[in-house]
Order: sequence, then structure tokens, then C-alpha cells
Amino acid sequence: MSWQDQMGFPILSVITYLPLAGVLLMLAFGRGRPGVYKLVALVATLAAFVLSVVMLFCFDTEAPGMQFTESFVWIESLNVRYGFGIDGIAALLVFLTTLLGVIVIIASWNYVKDRERGFFISLLLLQVGMTGVFCATDLFLFYIFWEVMLVPMYFIIGIWGGPRKVYAAIKFFLYTLVGSLLMLVAIIAVVLYSRGTAAGLTFDIQALSDIIYPYDLQIWAFLAFFLAFAIKVPMFPLHTWLPDAHVEAPTAGSVILAGVLLKMGGYGMLRFCLPMFPDASLDAVPYVIALSVIAIVYGALVSLRQKDLKKLVAYSSVSHMGFVTAGIFAAIAISDNPQGLEGAILVMFSHGILTGALFLMVGFLYERTHTREIAAMSGLAKPMPVLAAFLMVFTLGSLGLPGLSGFVGEFLSLLGLFHYDYAWGAVAAVGVVLAACYLLWMYQRVLFNDRGDPDIMPRDGLFDVRWREVASLTPLVVMAVWVGVYPDTFLNLLHTPVRELLADVGQTAQERHDSFPGVSELLAFVKGLF
Repeated sequence: MSWQDQMGFPILSVITYLPLAGVLLMLAFGRGRPGVYKLVALVATLAAFVLSVVMLFCFDTEAPGMQFTESFVWIESLNVRYGFGIDGIAALLVFLTTLLGVIVIIASWNYVKDRERGFFISLLLLQVGMTGVFCATDLFLFYIFWEVMLVPMYFIIGIWGGPRKVYAAIKFFLYTLVGSLLMLVAIIAVVLYSRGTAAGLTFDIQALSDIIYPYDLQIWAFLAFFLAFAIKVPMFPLHTWLPDAHVEAPTAGSVILAGVLLKMGGYGMLRFCLPMFPDASLDAVPYVIALSVIAIVYGALVSLRQKDLKKLVAYSSVSHMGFVTAGIFAAIAISDNPQGLEGAILVMFSHGILTGALFLMVGFLYERTHTREIAAMSGLAKPMPVLAAFLMVFTLGSLGLPGLSGFVGEFLSLLGLFHYDYAWGAVAAVGVVLAACYLLWMYQRVLFNDRGDPDIMPRDGLFDVRWREVASLTPLVVMAVWVGVYPDTFLNLLHTPVRELLADVGQTAQERHDSFPGVSELLAFVKGLF
């Protein structure tokens, strides 16, 4: 019997809706009380984070299926249930969501001066939507949370963003909305098909995953779901909304966007594309891996050319998330390849920690220098040594230094990719080398190069990080070192759900492995076209 069953406490619902309680309190207090808004937001997110830590401590890493489950009839005529539950993958992402929720509140404490109540309400509503996505076990409920989180992020970018905020917000909204509509069509198709099966009309995700769909339906439904999630990741060439959204978003928006929202794309592939449509997923393996490796190298090369510090970090996300999709689809191609899948999930977690931290650092630098131009930021290590030390940790973690979190996930993901095809693994490994190039070059130019323009960025009056900024960065340093030094703490959460996921497609993958083209076959095919 689970801890939740023994206690009768709906811990997932409480974690999800505590920020909503904070929103209601803010509305009750009325206008003109910014200190109260910040305190309420901090208490609500901190309480959710503490409960997520309790959830992790109580989580049984050996138990199969979903834990902390909650279920009751919601819309009886459609057999829609309010269903919550998590496995190890979702538990890790819920923990990441609540951790970053606390950090962005602390980091934004003194940097939001306009419409403060609306800003913190938007952050709390966004956390409700994101947490609900990872907890929902009913497809109808999942889709509602998926759409809910779109609205507050649109306003965060469009109201509190930079000079081109309206353009960036609309572009983000349209890209995501197109993916959502495609997914809605696929949801209707699979649910209608379920009426003629033993499961009957159902929105239950596990029940829908147990149905064997006709191949034609698998192909089209897979494409609809996959495009929705690929836009969110974002995969090359669907990534063009990301740099604009990151550059124009306020610091808190960029942290949440990189730290959590991108992970929802990878999570969706794991939760829906693979178990529901295994045949279509296996057919897509060579093409998804090709696009993923292109994203790894392309994102790194474009990052090398960036003059804007925030845009450099944004394009680095395209490169790092390529390891996620490559690891996922390389793992399902071979039945005994769990390393790639576990590595992909750990890359998602590590990327949320490290890239979220880098966006925080960019925001802190901008508040001091009022520029994001790398050429103007020079010699900052002398007036800001503590900031330089924090930035060094996150830079080294992002480039994959052993002992920090970036290394473990990318190593396992590459291991899985090499297991699938040596040539693709070798090409993807180039992205790790390029990451060291653009990140170390960025660090050197920002902190130690003394050839900056003093007219653009006067060095007088620059000050180091304050205690509140240190408080927001320190947990991320702890997590980066913890994952890097003792990754089993987090990998133990993944063994059972990864084993279950691979079992769903493992037999088919083993039978069809010889038919998967590697990089040499794909190059020969392209050559034949000309």
C-alpha cells in the first residue's frame, strides 16, 4: 500500500493547486501591496516545493506503474476522470518545476517594478499548468493543463518582455497553438477509436496505451502528437520561435521556458508517442535521430556566432535538447538500450538546472550593465568575483565537465546513440566539443577580456551579487554538483519506468532493428536523389 493510500492525502493535487491558492490570496488583498504579493507567491511556491521533496522521499523506486494516484469521475457522459498520478519520470520533472518556481520568485524580487501583482499571478498560474501536465493521467485533463500554461507565458513575454515583446509573444503563441490543435485532432481520433475496443470510450492514458491501433491511425496520430511535442522541445527546424521568445522574455520567463516548458515536449514523446504508437515511433527513428544530430551541431555552430549573450544561451538549448530526442529514439530502436533513454531524461533535468541558471546569470548581468552585447561586457571578473565563480560552475556544467550534471546525461545519451549507430554518435559528439568552444569563449570575453567599450558599459558602480541572488543560485549549484557526483539518486527514479516503456516497444524493435538505416545509408539515399 502506498504512502498516499495510507495517509489518504492527495499530495499531487495539493502540489499542483497551492500556487492557485496564492493567486486567490493576491486577488483578495487588492491592489497596491507589492510586498504582500511577493511574500504570498514565495510562500505558495515554497510550500509546493517542500511537498515535492516529501513526495520524492516517499516515492517507491521499485514499484511499477503510477504512484500517489487520485481518480474520480469528472464528466460522466464522456467517461472523463480527474486522474492524477506519477511515475519516476514525472516525479523528477515535478520536483524540477517546483524548485524553479521558488527560484524565479526570489530572483524577480527586486527586478519587476511594473504591474507586480499581474506578474506574480502569471508565474503562479504557469506553475499550476506545468505541474498539472506532469501529473495528469487522463488525456482530457492533460490537454487542459497543456493549454492553461500557454496563456500566462504569453502574457509574461508580451507584457514584461523586451522591445519586440509583442512579436515574440505572438510567435510563441501561434507556434504552440498549431501544435496543440494538431494534438487535439489526434486525441479525438484515438478516443473515438477506443469506443470499438474492450476498453470502451476512455480518456485514460494507460488504457489508451494498451490499445493496438491500426497502422494508418498510428502514423497520422503519431505525426500530430509528435509535431506538437517537437515544437515544444523545440526540434530543428521547428525551433525558430525559441530565440525570439527567450531574448524578449523577462529573466523569470526565460528560466521557466528553458527549465520546464521545453521539457514538456520530451515528456510528451515519452508518455504518448512511444507507448501509444510503437510501430510509427520505430518507423520514425532514423529521421528523428538525423534531425536531432543536426540540431546538436547546428545549435552549437549558431551559438558560436552570437553577439547577444541571451541569444547564445537560447541557441545552446536547441543543441542540448537534441541530445534528448536522440537519446529517446535511439533507445527504442534497440531493446537493450536503456542508457540512451535514461540519459535523455537526465539531460532534461540537468538542462533545466544549468540553462535556467545561465538565464538567471544573464538577467543579473543585464541589471548591472544594461547590455547583453558580449563585446561590451569585458573584465567583469574583477568587480564581480562571486558572480564570476557562479557563472564558471554553470558554464562548465553546460559544456559537460565530469563531476557536474551536464556530463552524466549527455554521456548516457551519447552512449545510447553510439549503441544505435557509431557514425551518428560521432557526429553528435562534435556538439560536445563545440559547446566547450562557445561557452568558454563566452566566459573569457565577458569576464576577462579588457577590450570592452567603456562608453557602452561603464565599469564604475558595478556591484557583485547580493544575498537574494546568491540564495537563488546556490540551490542550482547544489543540484548540479549532486547530479554530477552521485547521479544514482536520480537515476534510481528512472530505472523502473524506463524498463516499462522499453518493454512496450522492445519486441518490435528487436525484430526490426536490422531494417533501421544508419548515417551511411541515409547519405547514400540523399546522394541517389541527385
